Amino acid sequence: MIILKNYSLKNYNTFGLDVKAESLLKVNSVDELKQALKFTKQPIFMLGGGSNMLLTQDIKGLVIKNEIRGTEVIEEKKNKVILSVGGGENWHKLVLWTIENNYGGIENLSLIPGTVGASPIQNIGAYGVELKDVFIKLEAINLKTKRKKTFAKKACQFGYRESIFKKTLKGEYFITKVFLQLTKNKHQLNMNYGAIKTSLAEKGIEQPTIKDISNAVIAIRSSKLPDPAELGNSGSFFKNSEIPRAQFDALQKKFPTIVFYEMPNDMVKVPAGWLIEQDGWKGKRVGNTGAHAKQALVLVNYGNATGQEVKALAFRIIDSVKQKFGIQLSPEVNII
Repeated sequence: MIILKNYSLKNYNTFGLDVKAESLLKVNSVDELKQALKFTKQPIFMLGGGSNMLLTQDIKGLVIKNEIRGTEVIEEKKNKVILSVGGGENWHKLVLWTIENNYGGIENLSLIPGTVGASPIQNIGAYGVELKDVFIKLEAINLKTKRKKTFAKKACQFGYRESIFKKTLKGEYFITKVFLQLTKNKHQLNMNYGAIKTSLAEKGIEQPTIKDISNAVIAIRSSKLPDPAELGNSGSFFKNSEIPRAQFDALQKKFPTIVFYEMPNDMVKVPAGWLIEQDGWKGKRVGNTGAHAKQALVLVNYGNATGQEVKALAFRIIDSVKQKFGIQLSPEVNII
């Protein structure tokens, strides 16, 4: 194993922030991970694709980067296939691989940055689909006991961009493998979001395939979200807000054009991007950071921003939206 000392993580986080790891180790197998845990006495920091984090300081201890690869079909049924996928696999590359093999279920999650191992932590989701919809189980190594544990769906306590790995088990498990169940035929296409329907209609596609859905999502995301390789960002910085019906009704009287989505249990989802844009932050630059000109939900690094600068902007936006709309925004990104 090669341990790198005082190593810059600029190329290992999509914000492109130049923070340093006291030590960095890339692991390619569960055995390498266990060996590292056995001999290190340093605090452990787990790193996947670095796409859902804001690093505000140098990382003390040992940063272990997940590079455990491998995608395998482990079970096939009449219309189902179960995949075993290494935690270090790139998520978008996995989506493209499933489409090439005509496995349906995650095409709406195209172009989401990050690794497969990080996907359950966040319960990633987009355009009406979440990871939990296809999730079977995962395998993870406890950082203290070094023992493998399997988590079924219920044990993961999935919620909206939430899981047990962001709450009571935060920082305790290193996810090595994820199991997904996809369809082989008779795919259940999710086209509920208007942007997908519009994109397909513009191309004259009346009976879309999973590849058509994926291409539509890629086109939509590319038109709104900046490429991290060109402009540092972590995608959507804030969660959409779910508020009680009574609170929403009062807001709608004051702001008749408010965008919303009906939710179960008499709740209403209000897009954070709409709130931020209506509050005047879209395209606004503050020093080396700002809210993106095409999508207010995305905070960006214009080249020399620090994590502290981005964090300060995020909380200015949270305070501003709270004052104008009475809604408390919550970061989707992990602030470290």
